[in-house]
Amino acid sequence: MIKEGHVVIGMSGGVDSAVAAYLLKEEGHNVIGVFMKNWNETDENAVCTATQDYEDVRSVCDTIGIPYYTVNFEEEYRDRVFSYFLDEYRKGRTPNPDVMCNCEIKFKAFLNFALQSGASAIATGHYCRLDERKRLLKGLDQNKDQSYFLAGLKPEQLERAIFPIGAMQKSEVRKIAAREHFSNALKKDSTGICFIGERKFKEFLMQFLPAQRGEIVDDHGKKVGIHDGLMYYTIGQRRGLGIGGRKDGTGESWFVIGKDLKRNLLIVQQGEHEELFSTELTTETVNWTEGKAPADRFQCMAKFRYRQPDQAVTVERTGENTARVVFERPQRAVTPGQWAVFYNGDVCLGGAPINTVKPVKAIHI
Repeated sequence: MIKEGHVVIGMSGGVDSAVAAYLLKEEGHNVIGVFMKNWNETDENAVCTATQDYEDVRSVCDTIGIPYYTVNFEEEYRDRVFSYFLDEYRKGRTPNPDVMCNCEIKFKAFLNFALQSGASAIATGHYCRLDERKRLLKGLDQNKDQSYFLAGLKPEQLERAIFPIGAMQKSEVRKIAAREHFSNALKKDSTGICFIGERKFKEFLMQFLPAQRGEIVDDHGKKVGIHDGLMYYTIGQRRGLGIGGRKDGTGESWFVIGKDLKRNLLIVQQGEHEELFSTELTTETVNWTEGKAPADRFQCMAKFRYRQPDQAVTVERTGENTARVVFERPQRAVTPGQWAVFYNGDVCLGGAPINTVKPVKAIHI
């Protein structure tokens, strides 16, 4: 049983959460490591990755000298994250399940588990920070900042959160792991969507959603190829279209600029032109990390995908949880389903899934 006043840290088997646990112990906290089992499947080599990750958690916790447990959230993950992921793809959108995982699993199911067990707070290995007012801040390592993925958190979730490595550089984290002889000190960072990992995205998605092949057409409606299913493509995509090397056209690369779900058409264009850029977007279910919007209309910076440089925007509330976001300059490949995340300097104000975008030039075919 977790004792009252303990800090429970979610441990993934990676180096970031391992060093975060170590730092909490060094600061004098009573720390308990918990491995969250959210997805049960083997990788391309038929190896259960969860088993490997748990072994790293066990080894690190033994080295640090803290107790560790496993909690199974597979059912919650499928109901709250994976079902959302599939629904969004059915709608022709490109979702960000990593944001939803933080909102629904790590800072809801896991947080509730920890608090009900008597813990005072939870910690994670995210690269972000909290100030004295418990406002969410960017991590100091600009290449690793993960505040984008936490923009859906509410004040009551942030109130109970600790981010031990948020003020550190990744290189510092690696040095501590090596110095303390952690078994995962050299383990490479996980990449890709949380439950897909290193596997091929198309093959994974085919297991759950039936593919419907259709025509690829250019911005004049001319057929230029066949697509495997609209869900496999995203706005701005260049690779994997299978239409390169055509003798007609300009010789430039082809880019996805739109989807016609009713006619099952994938719309592409040679070169990057006005149809690929947009001037504004709308959002629904906006979350404000401080509980409310800064104002009904305000200027700030925004990201429309992870690691994108901050872009100047004007945010205008259009309802209780909806907003219109106007860009200072046109933005490339803003994609419905991805998150628009708002910033005031280092402070993450919140964000929401992108609902619609207004292109510089509308597509008519």
